[in-house]
Amino acid sequence: MSEYNYNYHDDDFSLDKAQGYTLLIQIDKTTFTYAVTDQNKLVAVADNHPLDELTNPEELLDLLSANFKNVVIGLPATGFSLLPQTVFNPDKLTDLARFLDVKADEKVLSQPLDNRNVIIYKTPENILNAADEFGLRNTVYTSKGWLNVLARNQPGDRDLYVNINGGTVEIANFNFSKLRFYNTFEFTGEDELAYFVSLVTDELNLQPAYTYVYISGDVDAGDKNITRLAEFFGKVEVNTTKILQTPLEIEGHKILSLSALSLCVSSEAL
Repeated sequence: MSEYNYNYHDDDFSLDKAQGYTLLIQIDKTTFTYAVTDQNKLVAVADNHPLDELTNPEELLDLLSANFKNVVIGLPATGFSLLPQTVFNPDKLTDLARFLDVKADEKVLSQPLDNRNVIIYKTPENILNAADEFGLRNTVYTSKGWLNVLARNQPGDRDLYVNINGGTVEIANFNFSKLRFYNTFEFTGEDELAYFVSLVTDELNLQPAYTYVYISGDVDAGDKNITRLAEFFGKVEVNTTKILQTPLEIEGHKILSLSALSLCVSSEAL
């Protein structure tokens, strides 16, 4: 969410009510975004806070030390792999981690991604340490909620779902609401974005003219990314999926991945 700045607090928001709120934290490489929800209503959101604020809070001391009903922390991945739950063996995690080329300053986690797949992913140790301030049991892979909310909304087999966060794009496709494809790519500019989306389309044997692309994250209706993609695909538009009640000044698609973490309240890292 590096290109957009949010700082919203509902008039009724009060940390005195924290025991009834859920705190959502989505961590990036060097920053994090937080949201506070009251059931299905967004009552606070702010982005681009430095990672150090999680371990040594100053500006957010009151908020981060409040006694929230639930806390969910989305962890980024520097590499990941998906395995069917039916073949995953947690005792083999060390062996499986070798395929991720884990560096000395990275740690490996695994957890169910949906009701069919387990994700094995590596994340920087400093980020994991920051998240540990809230308990690792409260951490999930950052896009788990996003993928699950897409799946439950009956995605079409020819639909591609794209989520942009700065220079990273996630692309997902489903078959009968089951995850068929998911990957992330680093890109610089609308041409590279179009290239990666086209690459996925080709890999899935989809016809661009009959492929619908739904975009969330760092994007505006009619911006250069959407305009470029529209030259190749049958329909390209902002994802209008709603999870939380949001004020008019906060566009739901821009915080879709963050707000979807609210679906992961009962999830635990393995």
